[in-house]
Amino acid sequence: MRDVTVGGLMVLVSATGLGTLAIFGKFAEAADLSRPTLLFFRFSLGALIVWSVLLVRNDVTLLRGRPLYATIFLGILYGFLTLAYFRGLSFMTASLTAIVFYTYPIFVFGLSVPLLDEQLSRASLSALALALAGVVLVIGIDLSQISILGILLVTSAAAGYGIYNVAGRILTADTDPTHLTAHVLVITALTIGVRWGMEGFNPPQSPTHWGIILGIGVLGTGIPLLLLYEGLERIEATHASIIGTAEPVATVILGVTILGETLAPRTVVGAILVLGGVTLVQTTRDQREWLLAKVGLH
Repeated sequence: MRDVTVGGLMVLVSATGLGTLAIFGKFAEAADLSRPTLLFFRFSLGALIVWSVLLVRNDVTLLRGRPLYATIFLGILYGFLTLAYFRGLSFMTASLTAIVFYTYPIFVFGLSVPLLDEQLSRASLSALALALAGVVLVIGIDLSQISILGILLVTSAAAGYGIYNVAGRILTADTDPTHLTAHVLVITALTIGVRWGMEGFNPPQSPTHWGIILGIGVLGTGIPLLLLYEGLERIEATHASIIGTAEPVATVILGVTILGETLAPRTVVGAILVLGGVTLVQTTRDQREWLLAKVGLH
């Protein structure tokens, strides 16, 4: 099997794994497992997996100086945006949460124009319009499943993730991404640990709780992150970003099949517009022509 194909499959499996996060969040909600407890163990387990792999590879590197300070900032930011995401999830279905959150590449682009000197083009403006139209369709439907607070929380999480991505590119451009992620996972776990402490350090109470924690830590965090970075070694980042659109799709499919969630036709159309806008903003003209040729439309 070609290296590019293996890389693509790795990124696809990674995106699918990350797409389970909202599902495990709903499982935790149903099992009365608190968000800080779930997330503290999620990031702790994810950090354990990534650091263990680095140790086996004899590739352990401790960051110092500016990269370390940047990592502390990024880890704290990631902790807050994750708490906002899972809080917003409690007000909406997993499917709609995933669709709204996946607008984050638009925030990445919006910040990249002034901060990273990326060009504002007709294609990028069209992408923004598509994504916003998609979100309007999603928010304007199934009002029984949506709250304004939930939308604001998940949108703020998407904006925070956009800031995380751009800040990471500016502050840690020369840092190996796997080493960066390993450190960020630890800082994020500590950040959420503070919030967990404010709740009284309530530990998991049952095998069900531990099963959910194991699932989100291994299937939703540790393994997807490792596969993502392995995949990026084999394929171009832009192609990986296109494959990464499988993440919200996986959440929607799992939400419908496992959680029994329902989607109105307009919600499906809105999701397609969001994914289309995200794909458009992350690709160049040549890459878009390559993609259309692959699906027989060019």
